[in-house]
This record gives sequence, C-alpha cells and structure tokens, in this order.
Amino acid sequence: MTKTALLIIDIQNDYFSSFDGAKWALSGTEAAASNAALLLAKFRAQNLPVIHVRHEFTTPDAPFFAPNSEGAQIHASIAPQEGETVVVKSAINSFKDTELDAVLKQKGVERLVMVGAMSHMCIDAVVRAAADLGYECHLAHDACATLDLEFNGTHVPAHLVHAAFMAALEFGYCKVDSTQNLINQF
Repeated sequence: MTKTALLIIDIQNDYFSSFDGAKWALSGTEAAASNAALLLAKFRAQNLPVIHVRHEFTTPDAPFFAPNSEGAQIHASIAPQEGETVVVKSAINSFKDTELDAVLKQKGVERLVMVGAMSHMCIDAVVRAAADLGYECHLAHDACATLDLEFNGTHVPAHLVHAAFMAALEFGYCKVDSTQNLINQF
C-alpha cells in the first residue's frame, strides 16, 4: 500500500487579510485554509503523516514572512500538533536546501496531497519538484490561494492566475481535484 502524506505549504499569517498587520494578503486565503483544515482533520483521523512547510526569509527587510515575526508563523487554523513535522524554508521550492525529501523518504511516503499558497509560486514549485523526485502528486485546488498579478500592462485577476497554474500542473505534473473528492479518496 502506498503511504500518503499531507503537505501543507505556507499557510501563514501574512497571507490572511483577516490577520491584523498582514503584509501580503492573498485572495481567498481564508477559504483555502478552511479546506486545508478539512484535509488536515482527515489525515490526522487516519494517522497519516502531515508535514507543514513554513517560509521565512533570511533578512528582516523581507516584504513578508520576516524572521521571527508573527506574520511568518503558521496560521492557527492549521497549526501543527505534537509529532507533526515542520520544515522551514527560505526558497520558493520547499525541497531546495531543506530536509523535506529526506523526511518524506524516512516516513516511507510515496504519494503527496498538497495544499497551500501561493498557487503561482510555492505551490507550482513544490508540485513540479515532487513529481520530478518521483512522488505521486495530488493537489486540492480549492485549498490553495494566490493574488492578482500584472504582466506587460495586463492585469490578471487572482482567479485566472490560479486557474492557469492549476491547468498547467494538471496537464503534466499532478492530479488536481477538490478538497471533498480528495477527502473521499484517501
């Protein structure tokens, strides 16, 4: 039987518009975190591995997730419990210069269910890296959040940024599904 783990990426205070002093509020973070919490409850109930990834920049002048700041802490809605692994990263890719791959291998994980933020950055990077490392990848599209972007004078609303990245990831890297379908599957 393939061992499955839940990988929660960067659901941190600075991304929540409801967090007083949020430095980089995303569109839909609260809804994404609520769905991530549903998956988290399912994985905990089944005693399946849960790995939290927390981004923290290395310099205090960071635009968000500054070292030792409240904004860089994992949001209370999905806070780690005793025994759950927390990986701290300073790069977009959760595998780069971290112990994440070693932790997953030590736990015998072959399949990942992933949630978090930002869809177009850290989620994109972790899914692609995980697939390249040989993990079977599943992504809960409604448990991820991003923000509006602009390119070459074109405003791209968050829901279109999100849709474009989910479509690209599903095309070649992972199975993209709803939280409820993933809860029913695992």
